[in-house]
Amino acid sequence: MFTGLVQQTGIIKGLERHDGGWSAQIGYTPWPDPLVLGESVAVQGACLTVTSIRPDVFTADLLDETLQRTALRQLRTGAKVNLERALAVGDRLGGHWVSGHVDECGKLISVTPAGRDEIWRIGCSAALAGQSVMKGSATLDGVSLTISGLGDDWFEVNLIPHTRSVTSLSERRIGDLINLEGDILGKYVARLLGKDRNRAIDEQLLSENGFI
Repeated sequence: MFTGLVQQTGIIKGLERHDGGWSAQIGYTPWPDPLVLGESVAVQGACLTVTSIRPDVFTADLLDETLQRTALRQLRTGAKVNLERALAVGDRLGGHWVSGHVDECGKLISVTPAGRDEIWRIGCSAALAGQSVMKGSATLDGVSLTISGLGDDWFEVNLIPHTRSVTSLSERRIGDLINLEGDILGKYVARLLGKDRNRAIDEQLLSENGFI
């Protein structure tokens, strides 16, 4: 699990075919607590496994499906990527629960200035929009953000200057693909309602589905 609070940005050093899959080399600034082989790192919001480590570069393997389903396929050598190590028990949870499993690629539709901030409208599927709520959370390229506007196939988030400056969102332009992960709580609620949309969520329904 992750929080959606980016710890640093790395740089794509290379992407090459390796043993029937793909291998990405990612330049980074070593953390005080060193990376270890086999640990999980969210790269642009996608949970990847560290397969090799050099002083300032680590390697992660990607499935063909990962490239097909995520915006990682549009990245080229030199691109900036958001990095976050997996949440450890006892760590501060400052964002929201993020699984690192990208739901879909959304598209940046518009950027509207709002004083010092920007309002980003993101095109998405009706399913993802339907699982979202105003003031709820969404993850864009691994960044935890609050939903400030919501439609049938889009949602909006507000970005402060700090978020733009310290994440790879600074490199996104209108029309770019963005990795999206919806709020996990919304997915559970949508799943429950999908069984019987006319039934209210009550104690009996939660008990029948193993929540209590």
